[in-house]
Amino acid sequence: MRQLPHWIDGKARDAADGGWLEVFDPATGKPFAQVADGTAQDVEAAVAAAEAALPAWSALPDTERARWLEKLAQALEDRLDDFAHAESKDGGKPLKLAREVEIPRAISNLRFFAHAATQFASESHHGQAGLNYTLRRPLGVVGTISPWNLPLYLFTWKIAPALAAGNTVVAKPSEITPQTATMLGELAAQIGFPNGVLNIVHGLGPKVGEAIVGHPRIKALSFTGSTAVGKRIAGVAAPMLKKVSLELGGKNPTLVFADSAWQEHLDTIVRSAFQNSGQICLCGSRILVERGIYARFRDALVERALALKVGDPIDSDVRLGPLVSQAHFDKVIAAIARARSEGGNVLCGGNALDRPGWFVQPTVIDGLGPDCATNLDEIFGPVVTLQPFDDDAQALALANAGEYGLAASIWTRDLNRAHRFASEIRAGIVWINTWLMRDLRTPFGGMGQSGLGREGGLEAMRFFTEPKNVGIALA
Repeated sequence: MRQLPHWIDGKARDAADGGWLEVFDPATGKPFAQVADGTAQDVEAAVAAAEAALPAWSALPDTERARWLEKLAQALEDRLDDFAHAESKDGGKPLKLAREVEIPRAISNLRFFAHAATQFASESHHGQAGLNYTLRRPLGVVGTISPWNLPLYLFTWKIAPALAAGNTVVAKPSEITPQTATMLGELAAQIGFPNGVLNIVHGLGPKVGEAIVGHPRIKALSFTGSTAVGKRIAGVAAPMLKKVSLELGGKNPTLVFADSAWQEHLDTIVRSAFQNSGQICLCGSRILVERGIYARFRDALVERALALKVGDPIDSDVRLGPLVSQAHFDKVIAAIARARSEGGNVLCGGNALDRPGWFVQPTVIDGLGPDCATNLDEIFGPVVTLQPFDDDAQALALANAGEYGLAASIWTRDLNRAHRFASEIRAGIVWINTWLMRDLRTPFGGMGQSGLGREGGLEAMRFFTEPKNVGIALA
């Protein structure tokens, strides 16, 4: 059975106490690897390595840090297929999705922030009170904790800006999907990436994650994951006055108006509901449909959902793979049962597949209002609900129901309505007549229970730096 070690100070290391955790193949439900079961001792070793590497790394010219990130991106691109297969096996996602979207996006993350390192500029102010200029200095050793749903995609989304800004990193990938992060650590060592600049510590959240968050010499923490864990992190970090960025859950509305070209865009709307088996924080899990087209839209959506092939993620025509773990499978199945108990009408799906692994059919539910748990709580699976609305006011009220505020998509030909709703919907990201269209320069994040702070572009570079103003009196 393959063993996945930490990568600390440019070297593979077993856990300090020799412990290992099993890693499961979601398509079979069986273990296929072991990952280091890290401890606070491993985190301490990683912090020490990062501190030792910090002076040289932060002193490099921006172009040199950019060169290292470009070199890592190229090495990753050269092994794209290996990483795609590993990502597919680790997380149960369709190989096509990993190969064509997620690993290429990880490469893009590294390249984008390589360029950002050379383009990130300080500010200057003149004419009001002498000459002022702002320095942007790296924070030092920073921590990142990334989730299991988009393992390498979101791992690189965090480490790349941190490294580009001149910090050294202690990174914790999910223990559920640790394979590609480990491979990236190995790849970095192979290309001669400076030792101690990127340190990868595996393990459980209560042991490793908590040790990273609470470590007094880790200056900032970027986290993507559940709202419950995000609140715990905020509680630990606040008394330490530690900088945190929290990208948390979502219960995102998809608004479909009668004047929209919804038939032409139905493939995208279906993808927004079910991509990666609904295990993306940006998926539109609440579909709100104008009543005049409700019946036609409902029937068309159900037909498309029934046509989605669910199965072995290695098969080229499979659209939905399994859920990532037994625990998450149990959570989603329980959520579907709760929807039935609340009076929901399961239009399709609603069951596990009768086969090994953690497969759940794409599920569409209607008959539930905005105040039930099914429409308020994040399910994070291949489960969507339908709700009709009669006018713009009701549509907006339904869209803003609940405490999450991550993303929304609006489908309409009325440009005035589109802009008005984009302004009034409580969400950090709004798409109009599209979904998951990402420009890496734009701020990414949510409001309310969906998080704190923003990632992406200059927002990420600002998060991973400390501003210092210098004022000069002019004669």
